[in-house]
Amino acid sequence: MNLDQKKVPLFEKLVEFHESRPVSFHVPGHKNGQVLSPSVRPYFHSLMHLDMTEIPGLDDLHAPEGVIAEAEKLAAAFFQSEHTYFLVGGSTAGNLAMILAACSPGDEVLIQRNSHKSIMNGLELSGARPVFLSPEYDGQVERYTSPYPAVLKEALDAYPNAKAVVLTYPDYFGRAYDIKEMIDLAHTYDIPVLVDEAHGVHFPLGRLFPGSSLHAGADVVVHSAHKMAPAMTMASYLHVQSSLLQKERIEHYLQMIQSSSPSYPLLASLDAARAYLAALQEQDISHIKESVRKVREILTASNCWNILPETPLDDPLKITLHVKHDIPAQDIASLFEAQGIYPELASHNQVLFIHGLAPFNELDRLEKAVKSINERLKNKPGRATIEIPELLSEPIQELALSYQEMTQLTNIDVSFQQAEGRIAAEAVIPYPPGIPLILKGERIKAHQMDTLQELIKRGVRIQQRTKGIKVFRE
Repeated sequence: MNLDQKKVPLFEKLVEFHESRPVSFHVPGHKNGQVLSPSVRPYFHSLMHLDMTEIPGLDDLHAPEGVIAEAEKLAAAFFQSEHTYFLVGGSTAGNLAMILAACSPGDEVLIQRNSHKSIMNGLELSGARPVFLSPEYDGQVERYTSPYPAVLKEALDAYPNAKAVVLTYPDYFGRAYDIKEMIDLAHTYDIPVLVDEAHGVHFPLGRLFPGSSLHAGADVVVHSAHKMAPAMTMASYLHVQSSLLQKERIEHYLQMIQSSSPSYPLLASLDAARAYLAALQEQDISHIKESVRKVREILTASNCWNILPETPLDDPLKITLHVKHDIPAQDIASLFEAQGIYPELASHNQVLFIHGLAPFNELDRLEKAVKSINERLKNKPGRATIEIPELLSEPIQELALSYQEMTQLTNIDVSFQQAEGRIAAEAVIPYPPGIPLILKGERIKAHQMDTLQELIKRGVRIQQRTKGIKVFRE
């Protein structure tokens, strides 16, 4: 049955309800936008009209039968999944739910080492036994990208009873890989594949973008709709298409993890984001492609950085500056910010710009900013480089302690100089992108501490404290 992708049933129902002039004797306390401070009214008033609760006609996210069910069905049809769930707790909620649904305490799980912290948190909550697959270092882009299929095959042979394979696709910088080969390989062992595809919600559009892991046969896929599609922050999708995993278990954990009072504006933005993606035509994609070309051309006009080249594996909406002369990338990002232009992130040597799913209309401003930065950096001194190709040298790795063992131990604070050889009692996470440099339960190596201290010197933000680290008392 063909569904009309132009429809936005949840949004339309909220508008219809508002226009009926309802009298509120229920939560939320802003009473349809009437109870607001004067200073915030111009910004919040119209949005509050959509901020409803589960009253008759507006359905229930945790037991949808009406307009939310219809909106999720439209999303499933567009993304080509068996079922799509709306998430109001970000992709974090989806990642936690899919892992908890797939594994129990002590179960072995094969997981890509450079996964987001929410994946690691899901493993800890589940009590599973993670087996980490190290990604390969790609010298072309000078960062770790994805594991080789041969590493996954070796792990599958060594751990044939694993309950799931957890992959990240694409990476934060938009680099994809042949995920179908990985999925097909896992499925020969009847093991489900769970994919954190936070940055690939637009991949089902095809044409200009890498292929979707949903189309490649992944069992569960999580999309951050707010990252690349026009949805509100924290609005995400979870898609299921699997005979190897019961969707009822995912529903059970989503009810536990997500709020019992979900945000209707977030839900409506998911409905609208799907409709926006579905409405994009070939001509729209061509205009976006041309806009990307113009932005890349402007950003190329500097001797202080290179623009990483596009390949068929790269999301063209991600534009990465690779900084030269050993200038800290954070310095470059700060100079752009001083011009009112805000990149997505800066690592130790790269600055990421994300182009939206519409033509960029501030080309003159961007060009002036690049010229100004070039002038400022004429005689900028550099710093020592960070050697990272050996950072993840073990292709397959387990933690030094199980999560159950960790709960029985106390921890202490030690200096960076004292940390080598100890077992980390906390994850150390540069953010963004939120990928742990050191895992909780991992025995700390000297080069990890060297890298951490150099990242801090270069202004990379670490979510934990920047002096010392918690380790377990052994």
